[in-house]
Amino acid sequence: MLKKHLSRSLVALVLLTLAGQAMAAVGEIHRTTTTPTAALRNADGSPSVPITVWYPAQADAKETPLVIGPDDAPLFTTGSAAPDAAPATGRYPVVLLSHGFGGTARMMAWFGTAIARAGFVVIAVDHPGSNGRGPITPNGAAWWWERAEDLKAAWKAIQADPDLSPHIDATRLGVAGFSAGGFAALVAGGARVDVQHFADFCKKHPIDGVCAPQLEAPDLTARDIGAWLKDPAMQARFKDAANDHAVPGVRAVFVMAPAIVQALAPESLKRMNVPVSILVGTADTVAPPATNADVVAKLVPGAKEQRLPNVTHYDFLGECTQAGKKWVPQCAKAGYQEEAHNAAVGEAVRVFQAAFGK
Repeated sequence: MLKKHLSRSLVALVLLTLAGQAMAAVGEIHRTTTTPTAALRNADGSPSVPITVWYPAQADAKETPLVIGPDDAPLFTTGSAAPDAAPATGRYPVVLLSHGFGGTARMMAWFGTAIARAGFVVIAVDHPGSNGRGPITPNGAAWWWERAEDLKAAWKAIQADPDLSPHIDATRLGVAGFSAGGFAALVAGGARVDVQHFADFCKKHPIDGVCAPQLEAPDLTARDIGAWLKDPAMQARFKDAANDHAVPGVRAVFVMAPAIVQALAPESLKRMNVPVSILVGTADTVAPPATNADVVAKLVPGAKEQRLPNVTHYDFLGECTQAGKKWVPQCAKAGYQEEAHNAAVGEAVRVFQAAFGK
């Protein structure tokens, strides 16, 4: 069993975290914001960026299951939360959360609600043109750095929200992400984007998992990035990619199976000055550790990497139901979800509590 490979301290932390979940209620609130490029990424031209917030709620909050798919036959279960519940008294540290390519905030609710139960406000977004709620677009797929701008806009919006702002501690800010969301978390934490570096990598390594077509959008491939770089209509956007997209005030970064790491300037990783923790499965072929997680661990000063034996990329999705295992190709590749989820929650709580103080 994979659990035998986890350190005793991590297992203990996971158990403490899960025990706390039984005593703490979690609320869920939805908001929206905008960014300058959202309309260029959304298939319908909307400037909207949907926001989901999970937070400690009053003890009498009534939670309902969070699922993806039909209520009577969901494909994924992702936890539970109380819609629009009153926040619990107090101010809480904040974690910004970015989903993977073709995912959603709801897909990462298993993580977001668990972190909220541990005493954090979690702010997640549905990245325009790169989420499972609408069509994936070429711009949404290729403009990865805009994910950090989505998180920045969501953070600004929640700080101004009259219902939630009294319950956040803006001095304690962290960021987390899965897959392409892990890339976004690193950019939000100070890494810089180098699109040419990624194009060169994919030219040399066309079958690498991040360069090959993805299950979520097989018609779009990162191997086309070289042609996009030569497109005059794209020049302004790619020039903007190299700018600073960090979210001010981030004090810690936690990433799960980070992808597109070859699109990060190596020197910028060396200059990151916030704690970075990486969790990755040894069986990940979508974002192979050797060209993604291991690179971050090697270059970022003091970065910590934990490898989970047998875990795949898709073990970090919401829990696959029997229907999901039948109908969703990604679920067929996920066999260690409980272990991956427990390890992720435990490590994230450890990282953020260490950075912020309990």
